[in-house]
Amino acid sequence: MSGRARLALSAAAATLMASCALLPLVSPMTWLFQAAFLVAVQTGVGAAARRVPLARPLTVAAQALVTLLMLTVVFARSHAIAEVIPGPDTFRYFGDLLQQGSDDVGRYAIPAPLTPGIRLMVIGGVLVVGLVVDTLAVTFRSAAPAGLPLLALYSVAAGLSDGPSDWLWFVVAAAGYLMLLLAEGRDRLSQWGRVFGGAARAPGGQEGGAVAPVRTGRRIGFAVLSVALFVPFAMPSIQGGLLEDAGAGVGVGDGNGGTISAVNPLVSLRDSLNVDEDRQVLSVRTSGNADVSDLYLRIVSLDDFDGTTWKPAQRHITGVPSTFPTPAGLSGDVRRTTVKSTISAAGWYAQDWLPMPYPPSGVKVAGTWRYEPVGMTLVGDHGQNTRGETYQVTSLDVQPTAEQLAAAPEASAAMKKEYTQVPSSLPSVVARTAKEVTAGSANHYEEAVKLQDYFAVTGGFQYDTQVQVGRGEGAIANFLKQKRGFCVHFSFAMAAMARTLGIPARVSVGFAPGTPQADGTVSVGLKDAHAWPELYFEGVGWTRFEPTPTRGTTPSYTVSDTPGSSVPNETLPSKGASTAPSASASQSESCPAQLRRQEACASESAAAAVGGGDGGTPWWQLALWALGALAVVAVPLSPMLYRQRARASRLGAHDRSPAGVAAHTLAVWLELTDTVWDFGIAPDESLTPRKAAARIVLLGSLDPAAGASVHRVADAVEQVLYAPRPRPTAGLADDVRRVTAAFNGTVGVPARLRALFAPRSAVRVVWAASAGWARLRVRVAAARPTLRKPSEQRG
Repeated sequence: MSGRARLALSAAAATLMASCALLPLVSPMTWLFQAAFLVAVQTGVGAAARRVPLARPLTVAAQALVTLLMLTVVFARSHAIAEVIPGPDTFRYFGDLLQQGSDDVGRYAIPAPLTPGIRLMVIGGVLVVGLVVDTLAVTFRSAAPAGLPLLALYSVAAGLSDGPSDWLWFVVAAAGYLMLLLAEGRDRLSQWGRVFGGAARAPGGQEGGAVAPVRTGRRIGFAVLSVALFVPFAMPSIQGGLLEDAGAGVGVGDGNGGTISAVNPLVSLRDSLNVDEDRQVLSVRTSGNADVSDLYLRIVSLDDFDGTTWKPAQRHITGVPSTFPTPAGLSGDVRRTTVKSTISAAGWYAQDWLPMPYPPSGVKVAGTWRYEPVGMTLVGDHGQNTRGETYQVTSLDVQPTAEQLAAAPEASAAMKKEYTQVPSSLPSVVARTAKEVTAGSANHYEEAVKLQDYFAVTGGFQYDTQVQVGRGEGAIANFLKQKRGFCVHFSFAMAAMARTLGIPARVSVGFAPGTPQADGTVSVGLKDAHAWPELYFEGVGWTRFEPTPTRGTTPSYTVSDTPGSSVPNETLPSKGASTAPSASASQSESCPAQLRRQEACASESAAAAVGGGDGGTPWWQLALWALGALAVVAVPLSPMLYRQRARASRLGAHDRSPAGVAAHTLAVWLELTDTVWDFGIAPDESLTPRKAAARIVLLGSLDPAAGASVHRVADAVEQVLYAPRPRPTAGLADDVRRVTAAFNGTVGVPARLRALFAPRSAVRVVWAASAGWARLRVRVAAARPTLRKPSEQRG
């Protein structure tokens, strides 16, 4: 086996060994066998392309094309042209599968089931890493950088897994990379000769093992691997690191703590919400005479604003306390009542956060849950969710007065530092509009009420689930300009504007008040999904506002005194306000992939929000445009690629037999004449090689060294053509390279660029195609039966 083939096998093996780190994440492990087969085919295509040989970019392109075809056959055969060739529908289906896989990753605990989406993500990821590793290590002969994609593959698995055998997968992945480095080193050493490449022999003629350089490399690799494994255990002051368990948190503690780095809850919501059917999500029964028209169920608060979207910040989590502490900022002067609620979640509704009234003071729930003290929320641990759960929540119905809110002192410096930050990239129109709307306000309470009324009453905004405000940092500015949106647009914009005024603000996601039932319960459905801003007032704490028109209920403490204003009815439940959900997922981003394939998704909704997609051009169409642009670039460069490929083939290695030497000599002469042709000296087939060489030296004004190289090649050609026993001449390829360098040094920049990008000799491709067409016509004519007229003579 050649060194290049051994290196290719090592690259494939290293990829598969690193991908073994994904085994604890997905069950069953049958995907690994399929991935191994596809990686083997990918490696074989690369080996065949290099043996032809194709140019390096063409080799990578061939492997990428075959990889795409294999993924099409395995995952999207029914959506492909002739069940093999990917088309627009194929890429659209791939997008649906990837979306489904992303949803499944967020839904399932480890190990996740091998759904079609997760299967595509895992196998496709392994194939992409395998292509990059093969390209770096084998095609471009640089195995060391190939460790980066291998490390990325291992890091993804290590970041998600929390199993006790993580160290084993590190050893396997590191051993694969070490094997790849050794294979490359052996291949490089073998090029120095038998002393380094051959195997040492022990007395008696038997194999004595690897030679000294290879043995030294192995010892170094094993030593480094041992250091990586055992030094962290020997140094207890080092916390975390490559082999640290991942999961609920990083740090030290008794097991009831840690940190949580949660994903955007809108993504979690969209996994469970079905915009086409208003199914019941939760059933709530409250004690006493609680006002259910104002009973919001909060899932989680979003307090990290990066200018594009809001998301939960990384917070420390603890075990669930028996009694929750008093909410931050709530003083004893504010009126409050205790409400006890029994909440039952639907058996199909799987939410990582526990929906609860705010602020909660206690909860009784089965399963494994963790408590986040800052947001006073509960989040499931190790795959725990709300599916089919029934739990009891004790909460406070805080009833501040407008006077108490108006008299609230400034928040603490720490509170303002954390909850009034806005990125410098936020468009200036946001802060400017906030100042214009709240002009003349005496305190933060009046500013908050004016902001709420601006969105809900006086600003001319309309509730619209079909609006597209775009994505990124300009989305809030677009929303303020268009004045159309749904609950997330309103809550995101009001919270951002409040922060520019120095009011601590965050966004909460959950459910608006549901619909009372005859049995005394409240039914909370999909269309009650909602988002609203919470503003902080010292002495009252986090206070809900409702800027979204026709949604939810307007708090009594925020009724505006503006003359002529028309505040929405407080007692109007959100169920009857709109037929479209406000925090449910959009058709393009949040509708489950399976429903999108059935064209069963309805309108856009809140998950598209300020940070969501703009519903613009589909990604698969962008991909087709990118491929078209690539073709536009590749076609003009095809003459250059052809010449580079032809030059490498003509000046490359050849058979040492007499026939091989003769063929190589003639190929070198053809390359020489084509090279000078590219620089403007057309070949003259009527001249002998000697006269042609003299013509090249004269017209090219070559220096003596380059002229001698031209004549040396011509003499070798004459030997092949006329000598009875041609003598092989060494160094002909170097002679051609010397002549090429001489021409590059004598001609101007335009001539060099013309010779590189538009070589005249590339016309030989056209000539070859024309000759092939002529030969084909001759064969067809020869194969056609001859038709003869019947003779009119009679026998």
